[in-house]
Amino acid sequence: MNSSDKQFEQRARALYQEATQRIDPVTAGRLRAARRTALEAASAHASPHHRARVLVPAGALAAIALAALMIWQPLPHSQPEHNPQAAVASEQQDSEYLPPEADKTDPGLVQNLDFYSWLAANDSSQTKR
Repeated sequence: MNSSDKQFEQRARALYQEATQRIDPVTAGRLRAARRTALEAASAHASPHHRARVLVPAGALAAIALAALMIWQPLPHSQPEHNPQAAVASEQQDSEYLPPEADKTDPGLVQNLDFYSWLAANDSSQTKR
């Protein structure tokens, strides 16, 4: 800073100090109220910027997590092509666990169903030995 800038700054400070000494209390109160209102408005307008600063990284992290889940999700099991051997093996496995169809079974087998429950209970106890 050169000397003329310093003199200008000193003169401006002196005028400011003199003006603050001569201001009446009513005007000073209005100026303080206007200052408070301006500061409140500035803080209210600053909050959306703060929210944006927080939401942008959070949104980016959510997008990355979604992309990761979509990439690493398990592939759906493809249906096997028409393979007669696989179909026969599948039917055999199903027939082990499912009861036979009513038109293919012997009517004598379904007359005494309590016997089959007794047989299943006793058969499981003999396999444990």
